[in-house]
Amino acid sequence: MSRLPRLGALIALAGLAACAQAPTALPAAPVAAGSSIAVQTVPVPLNAEAADQIAIGDFAYAGGLQLSSTETSRFHGLSDLAVDADGRLTAISDEGDLIEGRLVFEGDRLTGLSDVTLRPLSGLDGQPLPNKEMSDAEGLAMLANGDRLVSFERQARVWLYPATGGPPRPAPAPEADFPLNGGLEALAPDPERGADAYVVGGEESGETWTCRLTAACVQGPTVAKGAEFGLVAMRRLPGDQSAYLLRAWDPLRGSRIVLTIAGPAGEVARMEMSKPLTVDNFEGVDFVPRPGGAYRVYILSDDNFSASQRTLLLAFDWRPAD
Repeated sequence: MSRLPRLGALIALAGLAACAQAPTALPAAPVAAGSSIAVQTVPVPLNAEAADQIAIGDFAYAGGLQLSSTETSRFHGLSDLAVDADGRLTAISDEGDLIEGRLVFEGDRLTGLSDVTLRPLSGLDGQPLPNKEMSDAEGLAMLANGDRLVSFERQARVWLYPATGGPPRPAPAPEADFPLNGGLEALAPDPERGADAYVVGGEESGETWTCRLTAACVQGPTVAKGAEFGLVAMRRLPGDQSAYLLRAWDPLRGSRIVLTIAGPAGEVARMEMSKPLTVDNFEGVDFVPRPGGAYRVYILSDDNFSASQRTLLLAFDWRPAD
């Protein structure tokens, strides 16, 4: 979830703008979603002020959508995603919901989202998570066997949801103190270190840990970032490379993101987005391998249940330099 900026000298100026970043209250009686919901999609350009812009550096725009649903008040707050090679999308929300669907393409361009289902994540007792303290899901990692790992922020923890169904069970998590709304935001599988390995990152600190289902977490590198940026998502790539999604917001510039890809020898690639590009509170990222060593990169924004923000899903194609 978005963190309000600490801008003491600008607090008066920030007042109205900060309201746009703060999550609005849920309806008193949220509309329950069934197993299937219709999602409306509206195409969005990379840059509404420059229709001819089709790339950001080495990242070629492959289509983008604004997502919404009139069938439920819970299709909001999407905080991380995973996409498989067949276009199946899995996402989580920071109100404790699991969303699944299938991406739609025209040729190679992202044009829609179909076959969407939404259901609550369960607790250890098999019942839906009872409140925001428990349901603030922020990170998602899909393991090779189909098990899902989910990291939660307010009550910092990682749970494993079995591919076969049933209640989750606790998984190893870093033994560290995190700020209330600046904790376990980033989570990713780490297959080069093992089928049960994953990495976790702290939003405010930028600290990372490598974990395994059968072992305690071990602290890794701290992500280099400006103080105004939070580490909101990460993915591991072959060759001991990592992709980090960083996000910042202030009342003058609005939302800004930086996607960096780094390896043992340093930074490999970088993509920066700010206005007038189509940008919002992006919190999720995934990389889908493509032929010839290329990747389809997806980024997903969390609208904070706010009418002034949007749920955006953007696609880019990126090929590492030889």
